Parts: sequence; structure tokens; C-alpha cells
Amino acid sequence: MLPASMQLVTPGIRGPGDAAGDQKRTLSAPEAIAAGASWLVIGRPIYAAENPRAAAEKILATLR
Repeated sequence: MLPASMQLVTPGIRGPGDAAGDQKRTLSAPEAIAAGASWLVIGRPIYAAENPRAAAEKILATLR
């Protein structure tokens, strides 16, 4: 059991329909939260998108 103060950072987060790229293991934002993630690292699916704001909003919408 992890202490309550432990924070889990989860990289490799992908949005719906995003390619895995060079990541061997990926999770969607809801999957990562369900698995116990405290923080999500979402890089390329946002910064490499044609419209980064829309890409971020699409991923955020999956958490609502």
C-alpha cells in the first residue's frame, strides 16, 4: 500500500484515436486515472496537433 502522500506521474497518455508513436505502453486519460495516476503527462498528442487547444480539450472531455 502506498502512502496517501505519494503522487503517481503517468506518461504516455493518448487521446481517443491518437497513435502510440514510439511509446510501448499507452493509456487513455480515464484509464490512467482509474489505475491511480495523480498526474498525467500528455506531450505530443497536444503539442504536435494541428490545433493543440482542440486536442487538449478532446482529452479533457474524456474525463468528464
